[in-house]
Amino acid sequence: MTETRYGLRFDTPLGICQVRATDAALCSARFDDAACTLPANALCEDAAQQIRAYLAGQRRAFELPLAPHGTAFQRAVWDALLKLPYGATTDYGTLAAALGRPTAARAVGAAIGKNPLWLIVPCHRVVGRDGALTGYAGGLARKRALLELEAAHATT
Repeated sequence: MTETRYGLRFDTPLGICQVRATDAALCSARFDDAACTLPANALCEDAAQQIRAYLAGQRRAFELPLAPHGTAFQRAVWDALLKLPYGATTDYGTLAAALGRPTAARAVGAAIGKNPLWLIVPCHRVVGRDGALTGYAGGLARKRALLELEAAHATT
């Protein structure tokens, strides 16, 4: 039996975002201006509202059921990202060590690159060891904007 899929495409200050969901959970949230032919459901609408509030500096965390598809290792990395505090950053090596895999910084980076929930699972909070901005599927300009947004609202 296949699950019904839903989707919603909406404007944000950082560009067009799309979310995809099932009846039970959000599967993806990313910047994507491609057409979306899926019907929306209440979960998609809620995700859009929460993303807009986050981007307006009015929300620090998301309250949505998540079901990203990935390997056990990828899901472990994504779970670790969910524990990163709003406004904080870490690097790939530190994240790998926290997962008990101190030599797996590259594997952590690859798992982050496969994160289907760009805004919800905060992969933008991972930077290079020297603090430099490194890859972000939504583009480095968006990564910089997200980090600046969080820095501006982390202490308020």
